[in-house]
Amino acid sequence: MDYVKGVFKKRPNRFVAEVEVDGNIEIAHVPNTGRCKELLVEDANVYLAPSDNPNRKTKFTLHFVENKNQLVSLYSQEANKIVYEAIESGKIKELLGYSTHQREKTVDNSRIDIYLANENEECYVEVKGVTLIIDGEARFPDAPTQRGTKHLKELIKLKKDGIRTVVFFLIQHPAGNNFRPNWDNDPEFSKTLNEAYDEGVEILVYKTENTLDGINFVEESLDFELSQE
Repeated sequence: MDYVKGVFKKRPNRFVAEVEVDGNIEIAHVPNTGRCKELLVEDANVYLAPSDNPNRKTKFTLHFVENKNQLVSLYSQEANKIVYEAIESGKIKELLGYSTHQREKTVDNSRIDIYLANENEECYVEVKGVTLIIDGEARFPDAPTQRGTKHLKELIKLKKDGIRTVVFFLIQHPAGNNFRPNWDNDPEFSKTLNEAYDEGVEILVYKTENTLDGINFVEESLDFELSQE
């Protein structure tokens, strides 16, 4: 894809950003509902995907932002796709051996991102894309997420029923080298993640390396710490 370089100016609401492109202010769709306030700062360099769809309200989508001398992926839905493709291509050692791979499966009132199965077991994987970095440590979430907490409780329930469950944190900021829940921004999610881990829900942490030519899944699991600092 040929990206258009721009300069971030402001974010009037969570769905759109004002960016400067070739001296003109343009409106770009922001495909990430998180706050991203540490990333989307005034005059940050951004990279936009153009659209020629005449029915769209915006002619650009904001895909990347430069931060800490790194290219950060802001396309939150890409996290699910990246992890799913990594599973299919055998890049995640902890999730090998499943013959059934399915995007999204409804459980009660929640949709879990990935469903895996073989003759012996089922496995549900919930994916969270992480872009907030503090002192080299990836944190999630960057804003309170009742939906995220709900997903964790669903995984706990499945695990208690004897089904394998995984919460997968994909660090989409290359400067992140390990993971911790964001106790300051969302103590409820952080507490529930600890409860999930204690109940046997697995936690996996991986990262991507990003270039304008593509996003590379790094085949090396990273460490995590669940306690408050």
